[in-house]
Amino acid sequence: MLDPYIRSMIDPPLNSIGKRLVALRISANMITVMGFILGLVAIAMILIQHYSLAALFISFNRLLDGLDGAVARHGHLTDFGGFLDIVCDFIIYSGIVFAFGVVSKENLFYALFLLFSFIGPITSFLAYAIIASKRKITSEKRGKKSFYYLGGICEGTETAAVLILFCLIPHHFNTICLVFGILCWMTTIGRIYNTWIDFGNKAIPVKTMNNAKQRAKKKAVVRLNP
Repeated sequence: MLDPYIRSMIDPPLNSIGKRLVALRISANMITVMGFILGLVAIAMILIQHYSLAALFISFNRLLDGLDGAVARHGHLTDFGGFLDIVCDFIIYSGIVFAFGVVSKENLFYALFLLFSFIGPITSFLAYAIIASKRKITSEKRGKKSFYYLGGICEGTETAAVLILFCLIPHHFNTICLVFGILCWMTTIGRIYNTWIDFGNKAIPVKTMNNAKQRAKKKAVVRLNP
């Protein structure tokens, strides 16, 4: 929900830094991996209940998550880079919630509820991106990306804020989980509605169907002739 507004503020400085890093031959994937490692450190800090340090490492993780895209835009924007970025993000998101569930039995149910609630926004986001790619629909409202980013109530900005909030006020973890979990479900419902509006009455183009059938036949031939 807040991503387009936040991007307008953070993109200029990130793009400036990204341009300099490209000149130093630092790749976007290197930054993605570095951010992922910092995210894992944040999870470890939660497990040993050093929440202030965890908040710091989550902040660094989110900063590098924005920076890798800036480097990619000034260097090489690749499909693998987009894939690696989104996989690392979702692992860290779920890992942080998992860690809070581990450190306290009182947190466990609420952590599981939030992890369950994450599935809808994640799958609706990726499924829409697949359809958008097939129909060659693009948007740079949330920055130049490797694939289409569908908006909603819970996006990157809101998720980052919640993860940091967990660490700043860990005694309110359960309440935050309930509120954010409900917002995740609202996001999922909203995205299903938006997808119906955009594609519900639109048939899959015949060319796309034929291409899919041809790919399936080629795979079948490969299996029969190893």
